[in-house]
Amino acid sequence: MCCIFAALGLVGPRLALIVWWLFDKARVLAPFDGRHLVGILGLLFLPWTTLAWVAVWHPATHVSGFGWALVGLGVLFDLSSYGSGRASRGRSGSKRSA
Repeated sequence: MCCIFAALGLVGPRLALIVWWLFDKARVLAPFDGRHLVGILGLLFLPWTTLAWVAVWHPATHVSGFGWALVGLGVLFDLSSYGSGRASRGRSGSKRSA
């Protein structure tokens, strides 16, 4: 059951960004202002942060106020997904050596 949640956590934001891009390319590409490589790298390495950035970005104000809290939450989700992967590898590695 845990593997299902881990897979959804890894695939979910990437899939959401791709589907959003398919239906509204301009909205997804606008925050990156021609720097498409930044968006692609965000999709690959920081998907929750990129999803939050696209969701709260506005052409007139960019990211402001409560939007920064959501972007920060995206960063925390990304860091926790990387950290939990390392922790689980550490636990399984210690079982093998015992």
